[in-house]
Amino acid sequence: MPHLNYNHLYYFWHVCREGSIVGASEALFLTPQTITGQIKALEERLQGKLFRRQGRGLVPTELGQLVFRYADRMFMLSHEMLDIVNYRKESHLLFDVGVADALSKQLVSKILEAAVVSGEKIHLRCFESTHEMLLEQLSQHKLDMIVSDCSIDSTQQEGLFSVKLGECPLSFWCTQPLPELPFPACLETRQLLIPGRRSMPGRKILNWIHSQGLQVEILGEFDDAALMKSFGTQQNAIFVAPSLYGQDIYQSDGMYELGRLDSVMEEYHVIFAERMIQHPAVQRICHRDFSELFAPRSADEKKPA
Repeated sequence: MPHLNYNHLYYFWHVCREGSIVGASEALFLTPQTITGQIKALEERLQGKLFRRQGRGLVPTELGQLVFRYADRMFMLSHEMLDIVNYRKESHLLFDVGVADALSKQLVSKILEAAVVSGEKIHLRCFESTHEMLLEQLSQHKLDMIVSDCSIDSTQQEGLFSVKLGECPLSFWCTQPLPELPFPACLETRQLLIPGRRSMPGRKILNWIHSQGLQVEILGEFDDAALMKSFGTQQNAIFVAPSLYGQDIYQSDGMYELGRLDSVMEEYHVIFAERMIQHPAVQRICHRDFSELFAPRSADEKKPA
């Protein structure tokens, strides 16, 4: 039996993933005619149709689904092999990390410090996005690890693992003192900014607001914690931020802590693929004890070095 042309199979795999010839041609920087010709050659080799039309796109036939399952495993394994080879190079340790944009960058930076050790050349590349987008990129081998506010169920996400590093309470902050009202009633006196409801903290805060029967005016929802703080300052609005290090980060800027939600925690998890278990940077972060980082701090403690 003649050998299979793996280029043909690779183009077929991309068409399946993109859902169209045009999408695959853009991903591969080839013309649609070239992709079409390669698919036809593969169909002749396998003696059957691999796709059928559905609307404006293509979906695999029964034969196509069978071939895709094998091709997907093959090319994912090849990507895994390249990942392992690349990060084991002595001259250079590449580490691509995705960071959920809702998280405090102060705390994330402390977590990432664990990946860096003296005497080792590491190339750290960080990307920000939503939890869902980062998880998709991780499953596509585009990231080595993500730092998120959500965990994953390993039984539902085959080949992915998550480790909880810690959690911290959230507080409400503002730039000017509010009228003499107790917390949380004072939240009704000014517009409010909260994390986006797609994030776990955003959903928890909304549930807490409803449980308290508060009539608050939500001015905006922000996926980016730093942008929420900046916008809150400009608009003289109340915003949400981690309670940890508040004396250092917020009060030093003339902001006031209105109240703390000890029942609503912002969680920090790292999620990585099985192939990354032996990555030195992943191991350092997963094995590091971050209890001191997430420990409550008193007002008279000094800012960490």
